Amino acid sequence: MATAEQLKTLIKSHFGNDPDRFSTIALQIAAHEARQGHGDVANEIRIIIDHAKHKPVRITFHRELEDLVLETEPNHRLGELVLSDSMKNRIQRILKEYKQQHKLKKHGLVHRRKLLLTGPPGTGKTMTASIIAKQLSLPFYTILMDKLVTKYMGETSAKLRQIFDLISKQQGVYLFDEFDAIGAERGLDNDVGEMRRVLNAFLQFIEQDKSDSLIIAATNNLTLLDQALFRRFDDVLHYELPTLKESAVLIDNRLGTFKGQFSSEKIAMHATKLSHGEIAQACDDAIKETILSDKQKVTREHLLAMLKDRHNAYGKRRI
Repeated sequence: MATAEQLKTLIKSHFGNDPDRFSTIALQIAAHEARQGHGDVANEIRIIIDHAKHKPVRITFHRELEDLVLETEPNHRLGELVLSDSMKNRIQRILKEYKQQHKLKKHGLVHRRKLLLTGPPGTGKTMTASIIAKQLSLPFYTILMDKLVTKYMGETSAKLRQIFDLISKQQGVYLFDEFDAIGAERGLDNDVGEMRRVLNAFLQFIEQDKSDSLIIAATNNLTLLDQALFRRFDDVLHYELPTLKESAVLIDNRLGTFKGQFSSEKIAMHATKLSHGEIAQACDDAIKETILSDKQKVTREHLLAMLKDRHNAYGKRRI
C-alpha cells in the first residue's frame, strides 16, 4: 500500500501537470508493492505507466483549425485488414520504411510518407490510415473536407496553408478523406477558378512539405483526380471489393464466437458486390439481432437476411 506521503505527492503532481514526477512516484509505489510480495499489482502499475508513455499526446488546436481537423484514437490493428497478400505487403513496406528511415537517409533516400488510397467506399482506406497511425504510435488526424472548402475566394487556400503548417509542426498521420473535393481535375467542365487555385495550392504545399508526418489522401473516384497529383505521392494503393475468399475470412473474423454451424465460403457467395464495410455491417446486425433474440449463435438464415438487407439498402441486390 502506498504511503500517505506518496499519495499526497502523486495527487500534487497530477494537478500540477507534472507527468514525469507522477510516473516516478507511481514506479516507487510499484516497487513497494513488489517488496510486499504483490507482484501482480506491481506489474500492472508498470504496464499502465509504459502504455501511457507510448501513447500519442493530444494537442489543442488553434480556433481556426479546431473545426477543420478531427483527432481520433487509432484503434484498428493490422490483423483486422482483410486484403490481398500483395496489398498487405505494400502496407508493411510503408511501415518498415518509416521505422527504419534512418537507414535510408544515410544513402540519400526518403521513406514513403505521402500516400494516395483509391477504391470503392468501405474497402478499407480509412482503416488503413488508422492502422498506420496505430502501428507507428502516431496521433491520427482527419481533415474535414466539408469544412475546408468554402465559397469565399481565397479562404480555402488559406485554411489549407494552416493545415500544412500544423502537419509540419505536429507529427502525426493526416488523412484527407474524400480528397476529390479539392483534387478534381482542373480541366473538368464543372470546375471553377477558385477550386483550380485550391488544387494548385495543394500541389505546391505537398511538394514543399518535408515534415516527419504521413500525409494520406483517400478518394472513391480515382478518375476525377488531376493527373498532376500522382507524381506528388510516394505510393498509390488501389483497393477493390473483396474476393470470395476475403469475404469468407471477414465473416469469420467479424462473427467470432457468435458464428453458427455454417460454411462461410458458401455464405460469401451471397456477399458478391458488397464492400468490406457492408459485409461487416451485416455481420454486426446479425449479432445484435441474435443477442436481442436471446440466442447464442448467428444462424445461416439470419446472416443471409442481413446480407440481403445490405444489398437492398444500396441497390445492389444479387441474392
